[in-house]
Amino acid sequence: MRSHVRPRRPAITTPIKPASWSYAEQYVAEDDVLVAARSRSEEVGVVPIGSGGGATLRFLTSVLDARAVVEIGTGTGVSGLWMLRGMRADGVLTTVDIEAEHQRLARQTFTEAGIASQRVRTIAGAALDVLPRLTDGHYDVVFCDGDKAEYSAYLHEALRLLRPGGVVAFDNALWHDRVADPAQRDESTVAIRELVRQVAERDDLVPVLLPVGDGLLVAKKEWSPEAG
Repeated sequence: MRSHVRPRRPAITTPIKPASWSYAEQYVAEDDVLVAARSRSEEVGVVPIGSGGGATLRFLTSVLDARAVVEIGTGTGVSGLWMLRGMRADGVLTTVDIEAEHQRLARQTFTEAGIASQRVRTIAGAALDVLPRLTDGHYDVVFCDGDKAEYSAYLHEALRLLRPGGVVAFDNALWHDRVADPAQRDESTVAIRELVRQVAERDDLVPVLLPVGDGLLVAKKEWSPEAG
């Protein structure tokens, strides 16, 4: 007698091909302002988020109707501009970077994009010195693209800074394909791998690991009973 049981599908679909990945990365085109910001990044040795990750950040800030965002790692303003373009018109980006010169270049990017100066607060300093001075539960998004060895510490600070329902995002979550390879044990890879594990195991976060750019780890902070 012929069985009517359907064969089980493979657990994992065929991996995306490089051409499809590139197509997706370039799906939302960058304008001349972002292209110029990327050029400045190359000049000062900064690696900004890719266009696919940037578009994802804009999508997130738009969906959340974000009014207050924290960015760790200003660079030359690439990720900051993506987020500002998704935020509400009166939204304010607080961006932290240890390099004041990078922030000067970022302000140039924001000016070229027509972003009002009052919408950006740049703070020069080490992230773990600056973040404790920011207001608890005030922010809609915290985006982390700083020292990879400090990613777990950034998570701790982000959970304090975010309102319930807010989102934390980490760039380089796949770290040049090293995180998925257990044989890779350098400091940055181990730190990111530990962060990914921590986020996945927390009951108060709803996570997703997106294969855009060099990997973007995103997690929503769950509403607490106290928040109603």
